Amino acid sequence: MRLFGTSGIRGVVGELLTPEFCRYVGLALGTTLAVGSKVCIATDTRVSREQVRDDVTAGLLAAGVDVTHFGILPTPALAFLTREMNFDTGLMITASHNPPEYNGIKVFDRDTIGYSIAQEDAVEAVFHRKNFRKGQGTLRTDESAREIYFKRLLDEFSGVDFNRNLKIVVDPGNGAASGFASKLFMELGLDVIPVNDEPDGNFPGRPSEPTGETLKSTVEFLRENGADIAVCFDGDADRVVFCDKEGFLGFNEMVAFISRLAVLKSGKKKVAATIEVGKLMDLALEDLGADVVRGRVGDVYLAHLGRESDAAMGVEDVGVYIVPEMGCYPESMVAPLTLLSSITSPVEIREFFKGFPQFSSGKRKVRCPNELKESAMEIVKQKADSLGPKQINPLDGVRLDFEDSWMLIRASGTEPVIRVMTEATNPSRAEELADAGIRLVEEAVG
Repeated sequence: MRLFGTSGIRGVVGELLTPEFCRYVGLALGTTLAVGSKVCIATDTRVSREQVRDDVTAGLLAAGVDVTHFGILPTPALAFLTREMNFDTGLMITASHNPPEYNGIKVFDRDTIGYSIAQEDAVEAVFHRKNFRKGQGTLRTDESAREIYFKRLLDEFSGVDFNRNLKIVVDPGNGAASGFASKLFMELGLDVIPVNDEPDGNFPGRPSEPTGETLKSTVEFLRENGADIAVCFDGDADRVVFCDKEGFLGFNEMVAFISRLAVLKSGKKKVAATIEVGKLMDLALEDLGADVVRGRVGDVYLAHLGRESDAAMGVEDVGVYIVPEMGCYPESMVAPLTLLSSITSPVEIREFFKGFPQFSSGKRKVRCPNELKESAMEIVKQKADSLGPKQINPLDGVRLDFEDSWMLIRASGTEPVIRVMTEATNPSRAEELADAGIRLVEEAVG
């Protein structure tokens, strides 16, 4: 079974992520690097962060690799600093948006991009054979490195004419952006009201995954404080989503709106997206003559797709934005600042989408042990025709396109589940498709 999913290694601490397992991952990773290579490590706010970090560090040191600890940082900061400070590899100890009992290890190369399948395979081969190199690396701590990333963002937006009458709620969800995003926005002269801004790996303010459901209390806070818009991050701040006084501003809506801004700013005529991104994106870019290029799910695939297609931006519908000017990693700080520098009021966002069809989407999931995912998905592919699609795309999972709708059935790379995603202009059609997809998956898993 593969160690790496679509976004690094993830699991429950004490079950998959035992001290021995984490040390072996460090040894395997270190063995694939040259002796004396430099690795930097940051964490999100999870309670298990130091335990996992120290176990991985022990393995790296024992393989002759030099390690620098950065402390708690947003994932984009870790990726950016890996390149800017000339490290060979950067490790983020995080489980992103997963619940508190999870943690994980995400690996970035010196070019800010997550490890490729080939690089992951090399680490896994060493891990399984246990043919680790012996050496003795050095360990140091540098908690001032975050200022390099902070200053880069300040320089990027210091001359921008923001509407400083906007009241902005910043909600990091007690995750890695706590105390960072609010300070950055304030330094830029924005009127900021923080909430859930204290680092706490139990995520007491709200769950670490920001969705329309989990952000209801944030919307209430926004209204009570007379604010205009909320900028909300996930646990490691590689995702960012938005709310206004009316509620959640939507996943597909915001990636489409911000991608449009990127096309207007750069003049480039392509946006890279994953196969999960809906048809609203195409409609939002149509009048600009820009095309959507879709590829596999996961920010590493997205980064490569964006680079190959010279895209203005790379996006995942969950709130991931890859900004080419900064690097090949999810850049959650630039996306909201780009938005805030381009609007005078969030009303403009809802007004823009009034002329488009209203899409209804459904997201469901079926529990499936990791070791059964591959065989279950093979059964799904074999039986997909029974649903009568016009087209079947097996690029990543199984995407079924119908006359009025589409459905994606895909095994999660981060959790033991198979997901079913649907989109249609008719809400009942979206639900009907989701029901059919769930039945197909349950039969396959059973």
